[in-house]
Amino acid sequence: MNIDSLNSMLDQGQDSLILRFGLGQALLKQGDYLTSIEHLLKALEFDHEYSAAYKLLGKAYAKTEQNQLAINTYNKGIQIAENKGDIQAAKEMKVFLKRLI
Repeated sequence: MNIDSLNSMLDQGQDSLILRFGLGQALLKQGDYLTSIEHLLKALEFDHEYSAAYKLLGKAYAKTEQNQLAINTYNKGIQIAENKGDIQAAKEMKVFLKRLI
């Protein structure tokens, strides 16, 4: 789904973890990092233990040179991913984290 379609769904009152995550992901790929951050933070309001959102949020913070926020986000995401047994997400975030510190 494209960004316009996702925004249209949001405008019609549909709001969910997956919709916000999808928007955040699409905007990140497009290079609209600040708007991506907004949607990923909203996604985490739906589920504060959604490790995939932490991974993308950390990446968006890094792209906007908000390195301390990126580091904090990755650290929290790694902890959550490991607690949930999401080993692959934890490994990926550890790689991204090493690039920042």
